Amino acid sequence: MKRVVITGIGIYSVIGKNIIEVTQSLKEGKSGIVLDPRRKEMGFRSGLTGILARPKIKGILPRRLRVSLPEQGEYAYVATLDALRDANINDAFLENNEVGVLYGNDSSAVPVIEAMDCMREKKDTMLIGSGSIFQSMNSTVTMNLAVIFKLKGINLTVSAACASGSHAVGLGYHFIKYGLQKMIICGGAQEVNPESTGSFDGLNAFSVREDEPEKASRPFDLNRDGLVPSGGAATLILEEYQHAKARGANILGEVIGYGFSSNGDHISVPNIDGPYKSVEMCLKDANLSPNDIDYINAHATSTPVGDSAEAQALAKLFSDIKTPVSSTKSMTGHEMWMGGASEIIYSLLMMHNDFIAPNINFETPDEHSKYLNIVNKTIPAKISTFLSNSFGFGGTNSTIIVKKL
Repeated sequence: MKRVVITGIGIYSVIGKNIIEVTQSLKEGKSGIVLDPRRKEMGFRSGLTGILARPKIKGILPRRLRVSLPEQGEYAYVATLDALRDANINDAFLENNEVGVLYGNDSSAVPVIEAMDCMREKKDTMLIGSGSIFQSMNSTVTMNLAVIFKLKGINLTVSAACASGSHAVGLGYHFIKYGLQKMIICGGAQEVNPESTGSFDGLNAFSVREDEPEKASRPFDLNRDGLVPSGGAATLILEEYQHAKARGANILGEVIGYGFSSNGDHISVPNIDGPYKSVEMCLKDANLSPNDIDYINAHATSTPVGDSAEAQALAKLFSDIKTPVSSTKSMTGHEMWMGGASEIIYSLLMMHNDFIAPNINFETPDEHSKYLNIVNKTIPAKISTFLSNSFGFGGTNSTIIVKKL
């Protein structure tokens, strides 16, 4: 079996548009949540959202490449550009080596809506535009990144709801571990717009604590009332260990475990057994016990049922040893298809800067979260090994463990 390491990271997030900004926000417990008046005008029950400006890529990418990129594709492009720079990988390397791409993405709403609006108004499909089809497909991120960066390895989109980004990293780990690839660009991307989240709002899934947006996302807290939608993109460069050493790469961490499961139950209501099995499998894959984990970045989105189920699953394994737990979604909101990848990056930044970011807004534990050691203020900490959970609609679960070298 091959060893799998992380040699580059890049992120475009509601708490920072680069690694430096994101690290500072994590230390400060800074929220990226705002109240969006446009959502209220559109009839949303909740106008809360993570806020993110579109990156300026004109002048960086030629128009023929920009025209196929949707919003989340732009985020993924700039995050990947930063990750490749961080890994010291240039265009010549990509041209002359087999590099793959596995990216989590489970929607591309706006291009579909815009195309249908154009058809209904103009009654002429020729007016939709040549880039529309490439923007509207779920595989839009991987197809665009593969063309832009001239990638010649595995080219695959992972659509697994809010576990998409985590499964992309887990699958990348397996491809490299079993010798099928030497390097893969992995990550997750999520569009940030009302069009992509209206149906979630219709399910009453979102917090309505609109008077204090920065306090709306409150994972594990007794008084949580729903999640806050968010997004952006996060990219990790996964590489075979000896390959990384041979080219003198800076190794940020080693992926040593990947666990997964399906709840086999309700399409939107989580259970306890599925998440528990995912974590248990990941620990077994990493050949670790719960005592070996220094920090847990929980999936916890701030929904009443979801946080309760995860707290119970984690308590089965970690309550006696009081492993520090926090959910960075308290600051970022729920980054959905991006979250599984971004939360690995957030945890890596904590690992390399010797702190644990807070689960902000955690004021009162509930009957299940009281058994967990939930960190609600930034604390200094030496993290050698962390675990990151990601769960999604349909009962898909993913867990990743990363070790510092």
